[in-house]
Amino acid sequence: MSADDLRGRFSGLFERDVTLALAVLGTIYLAYVLAGVAFGYGLRGQLNSIANLTFYIGVFGMLALALNLHWGYTGLFNIGVVGFMGIGVYVTALVSKPPVAQGGAAQVGGFGLPLGVGIVAGVVVAGLFGLLVALPALRLRADYLAIVTVAFSEIIRFTMMSRTFQTFTVPDTIDLWLFTVDPTADTVGLGGGGGLILNYPDPLEALLRTLFLWEPYMGFVGFVQRTLIPNNPKPVIDGLVYGILLFVCVGLFYLLLSRTGKSPFGRVLKAIREDEDVANALGKDTDRFKLTAFVLGSALMGLGGILWYSSRGSITPPSFRPNITFFVWIALIIGGAGSNTGSFLGGAIFAGVLYEGPRYVKNLVETAFELGDAPGNFGEAVAPMASFDPVPFVLYTLDSVSQLRLVIMGVVLIWLMHNRPEGLLGHRKETASSIDLSRPGGEDASNAAAAADGGENR
Repeated sequence: MSADDLRGRFSGLFERDVTLALAVLGTIYLAYVLAGVAFGYGLRGQLNSIANLTFYIGVFGMLALALNLHWGYTGLFNIGVVGFMGIGVYVTALVSKPPVAQGGAAQVGGFGLPLGVGIVAGVVVAGLFGLLVALPALRLRADYLAIVTVAFSEIIRFTMMSRTFQTFTVPDTIDLWLFTVDPTADTVGLGGGGGLILNYPDPLEALLRTLFLWEPYMGFVGFVQRTLIPNNPKPVIDGLVYGILLFVCVGLFYLLLSRTGKSPFGRVLKAIREDEDVANALGKDTDRFKLTAFVLGSALMGLGGILWYSSRGSITPPSFRPNITFFVWIALIIGGAGSNTGSFLGGAIFAGVLYEGPRYVKNLVETAFELGDAPGNFGEAVAPMASFDPVPFVLYTLDSVSQLRLVIMGVVLIWLMHNRPEGLLGHRKETASSIDLSRPGGEDASNAAAAADGGENR
């Protein structure tokens, strides 16, 4: 086999979705591990960092895929993502929190139903709110729809903060299909500005108990404590396993949206994205298709919010500010709208490089070096530079890493808009037709149909 053939096969290997995703993920994880080793990070710190990285890759990957259904497939400009996330987790908390309220805005009771019921309720209600938003905004396009969705997101956040819904009384007994609410659950609510304590069962523990794997899991935790991490390894292991669970959810999201994109329904969505008037002229009820896509995407965003915040132990309204929506948009733009693979890879790159990366660098530097207190303001940090002393400026930069990463995100976004607005895999944006109309009847027409994002023939 010639060298050209080897190069051709090697380059073709990275055209496949699975190989490309594994290569990007492997690069990110390898960079984290090597940086940790170079700076002398301990095993526990390394595992904690990997767990955080896996968690954020999972949640941003899911949310970017859900947004890709709205924008990449259908052309619906939704910048109210975080509103649907908040609905999902707040409804789950309302349904599944224990019914005993101990007073205080952050300790409001719930209906006490099983966590699975709460998750389903959160997803369904997020979808229903998507329906309510889409109905009046159905004929709005581009920036007008964006205004409606961002306004909706802020309405949801201020509703969470409202004293009106902080607590309210329900009847002593409410029958919900096969479940009966505990009669002591007479006071429930959204918690107001104090938020809610998510004292329902941990999602990971609930899943493992349902699958009868809790005892083996605790045995594995004990083994790790005896052999690797003597000081309470359970939080670290929980984080790693929960991250793996999120990756499974990302895979299910991906399969669902890939099948949707390649179905007749998905082809109509892409036709609407390209030219809604033409799709209407061909007899398609574009309003119904847009409504269905918006509801499905909103429900998936609600599920993403549930999986993101349920592991935190508490939620407050400031957690659902619009910046989360713009983070998801940056992830989608990095990967390329219209490509499911690009959406996931955009979420992974955003999480690993732009979101967690600066904080990880800060932790590494603080672990490796004995640093003093950071200057209180920018002037105090810059003044010693005149005497060639950069240490105060470095300390100030590390201390301000949360603000710095927003600047880095802005710079990256501007660069992408100028140099590669289609994103990393935007060139693979799926066409509305099931075959390549530029080569009708050609011998490669069937291959071109399968070459859409997620296809097998390449």
